[in-house]
Amino acid sequence: MTYAHEQLAADPHDRLGLRRGDDDWLRARWADPASRVLEVRGSRARPLDGRLVWTSPADAPDGLRLLLGEQDGAAWFAVVTEGRSARVEDGWLPLRGLLPALDDDVAVREAPLAFHALGMAEWLFATKFCPRCGGGLEPQKAGHELRCSRCGRSQFPRTDPAVIMVVTRGEPGAPDETCLLGRNAAWPEHRYSSLAGFCEPGESLEDAVRREVAEETGVVVGEVRYFGNQPWPMPASLMLGFHARAETETIEVDEHEIADARWFTREQMRAEAEAGSLVLPGGVSISRSLIEHWYGGPLPGQW
Repeated sequence: MTYAHEQLAADPHDRLGLRRGDDDWLRARWADPASRVLEVRGSRARPLDGRLVWTSPADAPDGLRLLLGEQDGAAWFAVVTEGRSARVEDGWLPLRGLLPALDDDVAVREAPLAFHALGMAEWLFATKFCPRCGGGLEPQKAGHELRCSRCGRSQFPRTDPAVIMVVTRGEPGAPDETCLLGRNAAWPEHRYSSLAGFCEPGESLEDAVRREVAEETGVVVGEVRYFGNQPWPMPASLMLGFHARAETETIEVDEHEIADARWFTREQMRAEAEAGSLVLPGGVSISRSLIEHWYGGPLPGQW
């Protein structure tokens, strides 16, 4: 079974990292009408008729050019323009709002390019000054490096590792095996997901899984097995998925991040998802993949 989070990364573009400093090559590809360009205003893009709009360089606005790479023999770029006028009411959406535009057979091929573009734009939007001396930063290497005009120190895009896990208890595959899902305090009633959290400095990924589950629900986890990963530039995360086996059952939510957490059997999960009393994450997320992998197939409904 192929999961949606895998489809979004199934056809990655060649990022052409060695071409980022090749000004002659960049000029030639920008002059090529076959090259494709996505405008990103601030850190948002604007779909048209439910699809991202890629134009030729001749039709692209002025702005900071980012080389995304090559796909199907064409060069793909993003142009980052001023973000003050990027309003939701005018159709400019952050990456989370663009996910429906990346969920058909054609757009799935563009998803790695869009994730690259929006992730880079968010980094550029948030990184204005050198953290060492406070000097101004100047873009280099087709937007993938920022160099301080005062001390010369370079800054590069950062990705924060985050763990996301399905926690289970009971005999694997048995009818009474259960899966632990939680509801964030900011979410509406009935919306549940797998637990997640950021890895701390000096911490292994497996220990991060155990710590986050214990902090959020009070459940003690033993065995932790890797499942897969998904880039999630909202704004700058790499989601690392795991299966975790619980050693305790009692739930004590932290009442800060997590408002509620419950154990579900497969039958309970199916029945409540069908009834709408359990609303699971969208199909493109690794959380959905983790849950459906444990369940054994597709489930109805989504955020």
